[in-house]
Amino acid sequence: MYIKNFFILCLMILTAGCATKQQEWRSEYGTTETRAPTEIMYGSPYVKIGSPADNMDGAPVRKIAVLLPLSGENEKVGDTIRTSIETAVLQNAPQNLSVSFYDSSDGINVKMPDILAENPEIVIGPVFSQDARILRSIKPESLPVLSFTSDANSIGNGIMTMALMPTNSIEAIVKEMINDKVRNFVIIAPDTESGKLMAGTALSASEIYNIPTVGIFFYKENDSESIKTTAEKASMNAARVAANNRAREILSDIITQERLTAVEKSSLNTQLNRLSKSDTLGNAPYDAVLFLGDGNDTKTIASFLRYYGVGARDARFYGTALWEGSDIATDFTMQGAKYATLPEISPIFSNIYEQMSGQAPNRLATFGYDATNMAIGMIYSNKSDAAYLLDPSGYVGIDGLFRLKPAGESERALRIVQITNAGTTEVVRNAPQNFIAPVYNIEQHKVKPASAMDLETSGINPNDYINIPERLRSKYKSKTYGTHITLEQEQPKQENIIILPEDDSDPIISPDFQPVSLESVNKTYIDSVEIEE
Repeated sequence: MYIKNFFILCLMILTAGCATKQQEWRSEYGTTETRAPTEIMYGSPYVKIGSPADNMDGAPVRKIAVLLPLSGENEKVGDTIRTSIETAVLQNAPQNLSVSFYDSSDGINVKMPDILAENPEIVIGPVFSQDARILRSIKPESLPVLSFTSDANSIGNGIMTMALMPTNSIEAIVKEMINDKVRNFVIIAPDTESGKLMAGTALSASEIYNIPTVGIFFYKENDSESIKTTAEKASMNAARVAANNRAREILSDIITQERLTAVEKSSLNTQLNRLSKSDTLGNAPYDAVLFLGDGNDTKTIASFLRYYGVGARDARFYGTALWEGSDIATDFTMQGAKYATLPEISPIFSNIYEQMSGQAPNRLATFGYDATNMAIGMIYSNKSDAAYLLDPSGYVGIDGLFRLKPAGESERALRIVQITNAGTTEVVRNAPQNFIAPVYNIEQHKVKPASAMDLETSGINPNDYINIPERLRSKYKSKTYGTHITLEQEQPKQENIIILPEDDSDPIISPDFQPVSLESVNKTYIDSVEIEE
């Protein structure tokens, strides 16, 4: 608390202003050769470019304005970032730096005249997209802003974001599917504006990396009934149940109505018993599921998918950085799942932050810390603001490698982790170390929302999963069951059943029918099972 009060006192002492540099936010990007990134985690960034930290007497005051929700329902969010900003300033700022905090809860329009009157060189914040939109429309074009919104429609015109863009996490995990030799996948996302944009990103990634998306499903967040219904549809449960019922019906009809050899009778009876142990027939028409919701919803959906017969051997599970911070690793249903996430928070920063606040830092804290060091580096750099902030080589901060783009988006290098059988996570692919080779191909502001998409499937024909005598195949045909049959039908692998010869008098035992004399049976073959489209 003493350190915090001392910091505030120092800020109150510092006054005066400095003119904002003029630049075009796109003109200099891409003109510099991409090289190794610059580290901005600890120590003073301005020292690295030749501005001595011990010779600030008489230097003009340089100003940073900070716009955060410091009151109201989002006060804790603002306090989290404020503490990280204070930490960075105490560690790295020269003596002639002034940082002024403004409460965005009072309204951006209300605070902006006061901010502009102070003539800051850069603004850190705001947090929320609606505030960023307002700020973008009223600020001078030349004034750079490091915000914390991940909404691509709220940035640009000098407003950049330090937040993790959804595109990064989604593209990184879809790219990982290539290493796992995934052939196709379905997308399951929240039925929200952001959920549809994330699904659109995943759809773009599937096209870029040539891994077809064969279904897109949306659910209502935190709604177990909606989640259950979505899982049932995504598992193609109704069609697979109907196919199983029809296969059992065919086998029963043949057994009760046809004259069979002992070998045929035994084979059909064995198949009938096997099918009776399962409610469904065939597999879902994909080998991976990409979850775009948080950890809690994902666990529920995954449990329902397993319940509806999408087993761990049938489909691998993948997720995004939204799983971070949840207890998803402790759920046995999620064993083997992979997701893309930021590097672990530095223990050094964690210790410093806890000393300042009494709490462990979260990602907003690390974004705030990196934003402050970026702002300090920009102010004391000999480059133009745009040239410094938009350096294509990027920077290494608390959250690892990142860079800012002319449209305001951030690119953050992510690692891939996998959930182990022990309920922990292990790194299976480290984050990239530089941008010399492009890390991402998708630009968030170009992504369009995705719509729901029925499963593209060749359907399930029961006759493909049972062995019946060749002479009876034309008589016992079945329809193909499926929700949206658009693909060329693939022949499933047949399970070879070897039946030893038996005496014709051997009884047939099956829970699905009771043997009766053929003369007493008068049953007509009817294909009566329908599936709702």
